[in-house]
Formats: sequence, C-alpha cells, structure tokens
Amino acid sequence: MSIQASVAERLDAVRRSMQKLDIQAFIVPHEDEHLGEYTAPADERLAWITGFTGSAGVAVILKDNAALFVDGRYTVQARQQVAEEQFILLHLTQDPFIHWLLQQLPAGSRVGIDARLHSLDWYRKAAQTLATAQISLHPLDENPIDLHWTERPAPSSAPARLFAEAIAGESSQSKRQRIAAQLRAQSADALLLTQNESINWLLNIRGSDIPALPVVNAFAILYSNATLDLFIEPSRLDSQFSTHVGNDVSVYPSCKLSDVLQRLGEDALSVWLDSATTNAACALQLQQHGAQLLDQPDPTLLAKACKNETEIAGMCEAHRKDALAMCHFLAWLDQSVGDGLQSDEAQLAEKLESFRQQQPGYLEPSFATISALGPNAALPHYNFRNTTPRPFGLDGIYLVDSGGHYDEGTTDITRTVQVGEVSDEVRLLFTLVMKGHIALSRAPFPKGTCGMQLDVLARLPLWQAGFNYDHGTGHGVGHVLSVHEGPQRISPKGSMTPLEPGMVISNEPGYYREGAFGMRCENLVVVEPAAQIGETERYTFRNLTLVPFDKRLLLPELLTAEEKQWWNDYHRDVFLNLAPSLQGKELLWLEHATAAI
Repeated sequence: MSIQASVAERLDAVRRSMQKLDIQAFIVPHEDEHLGEYTAPADERLAWITGFTGSAGVAVILKDNAALFVDGRYTVQARQQVAEEQFILLHLTQDPFIHWLLQQLPAGSRVGIDARLHSLDWYRKAAQTLATAQISLHPLDENPIDLHWTERPAPSSAPARLFAEAIAGESSQSKRQRIAAQLRAQSADALLLTQNESINWLLNIRGSDIPALPVVNAFAILYSNATLDLFIEPSRLDSQFSTHVGNDVSVYPSCKLSDVLQRLGEDALSVWLDSATTNAACALQLQQHGAQLLDQPDPTLLAKACKNETEIAGMCEAHRKDALAMCHFLAWLDQSVGDGLQSDEAQLAEKLESFRQQQPGYLEPSFATISALGPNAALPHYNFRNTTPRPFGLDGIYLVDSGGHYDEGTTDITRTVQVGEVSDEVRLLFTLVMKGHIALSRAPFPKGTCGMQLDVLARLPLWQAGFNYDHGTGHGVGHVLSVHEGPQRISPKGSMTPLEPGMVISNEPGYYREGAFGMRCENLVVVEPAAQIGETERYTFRNLTLVPFDKRLLLPELLTAEEKQWWNDYHRDVFLNLAPSLQGKELLWLEHATAAI
C-alpha cells in the first residue's frame, strides 16, 4: 500500500470519528502534551495523518477537504511528502490556520482539538478569534487519531538517568529552593511544569524518550515550600533517585496528574503556570475546579539558561571533544576529495557520526545532521532523509550543520567547506558572511542588551552589499538538553530577554541562493562579563566552538585589520587547544587549516 493510499484511509477514519463527535473541523499540531520542539515516535500524530515528517506544522481536517500549514523551512519537504489531492499546502504564518478556518466554516460550526497538544495561550486566542464568527472550540475527551492509530509505537519505558551534581554544578534541592523562593515572592502556592526540559533540569535527571533530546517525559508540580510532585511511572526511577533529589519529592504514576490538579483547584490554590508552554488541558482542569491561575513566564527557563561555572566547563569539554571529531572528519574529507571521493550527502553524514562515536562520553546527535551539497544547501533546514541524497562531485561547496550530546554538554556547529571549483562571487559572499560572524563575535554590549538589538551586527556586511538571510542569527543551547533553548535568541523578531552571563547561544549568519548553493558559519558562544571601561557594565561573547573555518573560501583582502586579527587569534586558539590531541595527517591538516592569513 502506498503512503498516499494509507493517508487517504486514515483521513476517512478520522472523518468518521469527527461525524460521530459532531465536529466540523479537527486541528492536528506537531506538538505532544509537553509542547516541546521534539517529539517521541508515539506522538508523531501529524506525520501519521499527513505523511509530513517536519518538526513544525499544523493540519486542519474538514469534512470534504484538509490543509497542511508549514513555514518556509519545510515547503519543499511538504510538497515531496504530501499528496495535494489530500491536503492543500499553505504557509503557516502568511496564511494562519485559524483565519483559514473562518473562511471555510459557517456560523455554528464546532472545531475539535486535543487540548493536551495546544498551549493555554493559543487556546485562549483561538477561541476568541473563532467566537467572532460564532464558531466554537471544543476540547475532546479522546484524540480521533489515537482511536485509529493501531500500529502506534509504545511510549518509552527506559529508565531515567541520574545527572550527577558534579556535572550539573548544583543539587536538585538547591534548584527547587531557588525557584520556590520566587513562588513565595509572587504569593503562588504551586508551579505547574509540563515541559520536559524544565523538569529534567530541575531534578537533575536525563533520559532517552525522544530522539536528539536526552530527557524523560514527565510532569511536575513544585510547591512554595520546595516540595515537588513528579508524575512518571515509578518503575523508571532507580533506588538511588530519592537520595539523588532529596526526600521532599513524591513520585506518582502519570495517570494521577489529573487527580492532583483537581485537588489543587478544589483547595483554591494559586498556581503559577506559563500559558505559552503549559498545555491547555491541564490549565483548563485547574481553572474548572477553582484554582487561581498566575500566568507568568516559567521561572526555570532563565535559571536554566544562565549556566553555572560547572556547566560551562562541561560545555567547553564537550566542544573540545566535538572539535576533534570535526577535525578528523574535515581532514578525511579534504584527503578524500583529492582521491576522487565517491559518496553522497547521507554517507558524508554517516562518516561524521562515526567520528563522533569515537569520542568518549558521546551520547547521540543533538539534532538530525544537515548534510547538504549544491542547491540543497540553499534550504536552511534541508533533510537528505526525505529525498534522494545528492551525490558528491557535482558542487563547489558543502554545508554540514551538526552537533552532539556528550556526558558533559551539547554542541551545534555549521561549517561550509570547499569541495570543488568555486566562483569569486561565492568567495565574496562567504567573506561577507564571515565579516558578520566576526562582528557579532567581537561585540561588547551593555548589560540589559537583548539579542534583537545585536542581530543587525551579523547582517550589516551582507546588507551593505545588497544581500540578506531569512532566519535568525542565534538560538540558545541547553546543557545536555535541547539544542534549541530559550528565552535567549538573536533575531530580528527575537526575544526581549536580556543576554546574561552563562547563556550559551549560536552565532550563525548565512546566505542562500535558491537552486544554486547555500552557506552558513556557526559557532556557539557563551556570554561573559567584558573588561570594565567607562561607566557601563558590559558583556561579551567567548567562543566555545573550536573548529577552523575554511580559508580557501575567504577573500582576505576584504577583511579589516581588526577582522584579520580576530581570524588569526581564533585559529591560534583552535590549534593550541586541539594540537595536543591530534597526530599524523590530522595534525598536519590542523596546522595548515589554522595557519595565519
């Protein structure tokens, strides 16, 4: 049976359920009940109903038609994976699906949702918008997809991993006391946590429930006295868990969460939650039973983002290991190009992964490697797994965006390297991208500065030459957690959260020409205090990534003296950090790659 035929049968089954439930539309987001970016196979409902495997999107199913909404990262992939006779393809931001629903449905229609898969903030806004057209939003008792997904994978039952205080840098008990103090300051009785990253950070645990995200799925309620209720199958926690987290953590099976939420409501407690990250089902249940909701940002987000000295030291060690793997790969690639390499994008990604696997303490990729040649590199989130991998030997440059989780930390790096003949224009564009990267890397900035204020530094060299790139310049990175972490971000539409010491963030300007080529230059940096001059307290960035950029693509004559100094200083640091751990061909390659310009 073809994928399209299977999807057609699934749509028919869901529509039959919709008819029984008397709903005229059903919304299927990508998210699971924890509302994270990454989901476990058991929660890939959007892929099951559409065939689309991207990490962001929404499907809307009506009686006689359906639509899939994706952003610009995934338009090509959606066209390849989704049959147009089954789903209209629309842009997620240019054609908001709630507004599309208003055009499709008459007054009196009922729109069904699984409230576990939507944030409270989204639910409130969607209900209000639909009500303007006399259309109602209805949380369903059971997801129609779950009724028909007979081959649905079982959720992970793998044990949680205790994350040692020697790596975390702070005990779970200390973290809970810090957050509980914030609850008391806001007169909140409890904090509801539904996002895995927050819970795993707070309890110093990790897991393997979700590919590329080393967490265990759980829910938690932290009380103002620093006690905590954890909702996870008790069999997943070993006998040392109580000693690890302290005696004030109670463990309940996940199915008991509803009972405790009801009790909090009946006791009329004030419950802090973040409507942007808390699923609507939990919040609505609290509200229904009488709880007072205190809607404020999740207080663990900022605490988690500002890493302590131990976490930063771990990130440095992870980047040292990752740099060794990358240098082995890049040295091999240069040698192989000269030997007439026969390969493709998939095989190149597998080769890089094999070098990471040789590093002690390597856990898994921190995201699916983007291995892109030629025109495929013009798609910032290209995935060779969704098409036929492009063969090696047809193109001048190769873009590889990859990263890893290690025992000590998480990495994310992009390098664009020469693998064939390149034009002067490509070298010019690469140089402009590097000038932007250097400008951001060198910039001191006053305390209180947010990423949105710094984004222009990375774009200005491209802007001055009439070019730009259509993605953010930097995202936060977690400590053996999500490779995409908030609240920090560097983007024209970025967060207003000021950058603070200990935050790890990417610096990744790029340039993309559709149908031809793409390039990106990405390091991870950590925010640190800058040398004090004048009257203003200032911060700066320190590079964590220790991998050479490809100087064969650079036009050194276009760099200022300060930019050349940065380039040479950076590559000297790379050599001094890595040379003691390399030998033979790899050491010779490093010497050449880091030689001064």
